[in-house]
Amino acid sequence: MSRFVVQFMKDVLGGNGREREVCQSAIEIDALSEGQATEMAKLKFCEQQSLCDWSLHADRIRIDAADLHA
Repeated sequence: MSRFVVQFMKDVLGGNGREREVCQSAIEIDALSEGQATEMAKLKFCEQQSLCDWSLHADRIRIDAADLHA
């Protein structure tokens, strides 16, 4: 099993009128694959945010393998 960090990203308009990307949440997940980690993180994010669909609070998902050597 591998560990993944799944980030839920959203584009927002800053005070200077420029769009910027912010991380709504980062969740560490142990899973067999990136696909499985993504689906598990979506469920957890929805549970944490009391949502029925993760895309209500995020525009996209970023997933990376967790660096266990840091």
